[in-house]
Amino acid sequence: MPIIVLLVFFAVAAIVVLLVAAGGGLARGQQKQILDRLESVTLAGRRQPQDESLHIIREEILSSVPAINRWLHQLDWFPRLRRILTQSDVRWTLSGLLARCATVGAAAGLALYWRTRVWPFAVLLGVVAAAGPYLWVLFQRSRRFAAFEASLPETLELMVRALRAGYGLTAAIETAAREMPEPVAGELRKCFEEQNFGLEFRQAMLNLAERMPIHDVRLVVTAVLIQKESGGNLAEILEKVAYVIRERFRIKRQIRVHTAQGRLTGWILTAVPVVVGVGVYILNPEHMSKLWTHPTGIKLMYGAVAGTLLGGLVIRKIVRIRI
Repeated sequence: MPIIVLLVFFAVAAIVVLLVAAGGGLARGQQKQILDRLESVTLAGRRQPQDESLHIIREEILSSVPAINRWLHQLDWFPRLRRILTQSDVRWTLSGLLARCATVGAAAGLALYWRTRVWPFAVLLGVVAAAGPYLWVLFQRSRRFAAFEASLPETLELMVRALRAGYGLTAAIETAAREMPEPVAGELRKCFEEQNFGLEFRQAMLNLAERMPIHDVRLVVTAVLIQKESGGNLAEILEKVAYVIRERFRIKRQIRVHTAQGRLTGWILTAVPVVVGVGVYILNPEHMSKLWTHPTGIKLMYGAVAGTLLGGLVIRKIVRIRI
């Protein structure tokens, strides 16, 4: 059995080396900024077929090894990961994210196996730890979405004042991109630059909604596009949309206040077994080691892990109220 574990970890180490080597051919620095700007062309290409030359220009080289490059392009989850990295504004490449996940998982699993000599727990911890960098990217993405959502009503009010002062919609978007903080400024600047590069206004707005898949952003984009097709007072429409978004945001904050106790309970009930187990192991290692050296203790460990995860998911389902 230890031979199997060593083979698994050697395989993981080999994958890490290959991913790091593959990362040498990826775009970095200015090249990554160019790829972010070409993201709008990619989004448009998913809806409308483009000519072959444009497809060749926007194709991203994922690895200096042709076989690995073709394999990564054939994976269905590559576009989703690429979009998540763009939305989170984390300056990592795809191979960098995969290399970090593999490295963290292999290190955590090997450390636990070296300490306990129990390979199932080592593999389990390695899998859980490997998801750490990806979860951190998702956390940064959710923080960015929350910051965008909090600044959206003020942004719409600024655009309303610009429209009533005689500005056009494009000029109002440029004004908001200059005056508002990040991430609103960056996303509106991309939307404005896409129009300057020749992209249709409708496509630029749809790209904004795809880069920021938030309900409030979809509401704004839908209102603007309907006004463009059917006419109407755009300033008044945006003012009403800003009021709806502000009230919705206020209700969400009230719900977070009312569910704070439940969320804190979930975190405590999930963290207490881990903290107590680590504390007991530090105070009396021989007593705690019975859990992974005795067959009954191993079964209890499996039950404890499954029960803790199930309880945390149930509490999260209870306190997560969608509006």
